Amino acid sequence: MDILFYNTLTKKKEIFKPIDKKEVRMYSCGPTVYKDATIGNMRTNIFQDNLRRVLKYNGYSIKHVMNITDVGHLVSDGDSGEDKMLKSAKEEHKTPLEIANHYTELFFKDMEILNIETPEIICKATEHINLMIEYVKKLLERGYAYETSTAIYFDISKLDKYPLLSSLDLEEQKAGARVEVDPEKKNPCDFALWIKAPENHLMKWDSPWGKSYPGWHIECSAMGQHYLGETFDIHTGGIDLIPTHHENEIAQSKGACGKIPANYWLHGEYLLINGGKMSKSLGNVYLIKDIIEKGYDPIVYKLFSYSSHYRNKLNFTWEAMEAASKSLERLKKGYQMHLEGKDNIEDSKIKEYEEKFHKAINDDLNMPVAMGVVWEVIRQEKKSKKLSDLLLKFDTVLGLKIEKKFQTKEIEIPAEILELVKKRKVARENKNWEESDILRDLISKKGYEIKDTKNGIEITKK
Repeated sequence: MDILFYNTLTKKKEIFKPIDKKEVRMYSCGPTVYKDATIGNMRTNIFQDNLRRVLKYNGYSIKHVMNITDVGHLVSDGDSGEDKMLKSAKEEHKTPLEIANHYTELFFKDMEILNIETPEIICKATEHINLMIEYVKKLLERGYAYETSTAIYFDISKLDKYPLLSSLDLEEQKAGARVEVDPEKKNPCDFALWIKAPENHLMKWDSPWGKSYPGWHIECSAMGQHYLGETFDIHTGGIDLIPTHHENEIAQSKGACGKIPANYWLHGEYLLINGGKMSKSLGNVYLIKDIIEKGYDPIVYKLFSYSSHYRNKLNFTWEAMEAASKSLERLKKGYQMHLEGKDNIEDSKIKEYEEKFHKAINDDLNMPVAMGVVWEVIRQEKKSKKLSDLLLKFDTVLGLKIEKKFQTKEIEIPAEILELVKKRKVARENKNWEESDILRDLISKKGYEIKDTKNGIEITKK
């Protein structure tokens, strides 16, 4: 069965044709390890995990490379401002290495608890400095780069076409160029390959251009080529990387070897929070640990991610998480019922379900449609181990650990809240409704909600 991917490079859905008939080579832009990965970042990693799993479901072996950016990513995503690693190191009063190690460890912990497979090759930027220096030297030798007093820049005027992935208007970019753009640049859109370090800069290395450090984009070009060759199958990342990072990766590769590095470019859309952007100022930057602290199995977030196609925006709310939690419970219970079932299911029915699921995942990773097939199987009136085996096969793509029994959400209620609930109970018994309402409002202000049911009082965290 053909696999179809929407290719950002060609702006259309295409049949996937790997370079090697047995092995798929792919590169994913990993985290800049200067802070915690958000649930938005992890949505991208879930989509990339689905991609890996779908390719393996279709019989391919995978050679997957992911970088760890621990130097060179400036706060502007361009050539101005402070290195994100250094900024975080100053704020947390740690060394850049301590920052990198800490957040790298947390990133892979989040990957593990979300049951996201680890790529075959993980490569840190700081461990490949010499590789990047050689790449920059090649670009200089081929005439695609030039040196100024502050940096080595890529000369976009030497390319036959730029940009390729995005719809950036270069004339508009030039007209809106910032005053602080390096006056030595030949073109305002030229970007830094290598940056000459000030005397007090913490992260710098010896190079032919003095003490210096890499720009953000060079690491992926150098490491991608080193581990996967001049041309590989798939390059992935978040949609935010298209106009800067990935555009410049392509430019560097065309300058170094005359080739676009990947044949297929796949990008995941943004995660919205309550219909808007995630930002510190709004206080809605959520992490996987926040989901756990709310009492949810983190796998609930993975299931929630399947409610929208990876190329569509997805709106996160705690109400949606609650619904996803109930869905995960139904899913796991449905699997257990089939596991214990004794009914006979015709093989033709199993094949029908399998073909529908396979067609969905092969259609540009259409997880919402694939989940529709899963629910068809769960709702099947006849309960059969054949169906539980089929669900386990589907779960090699879903990664939801459906064979593990659902863990009921548990939250630890503070003693202060329990005392207020007790006082409210006494007030209600005495028919002191005004006092009862005051106590309910106070409990609510402290972040908890209470519900009077026939089975007693239910306490939930907001």
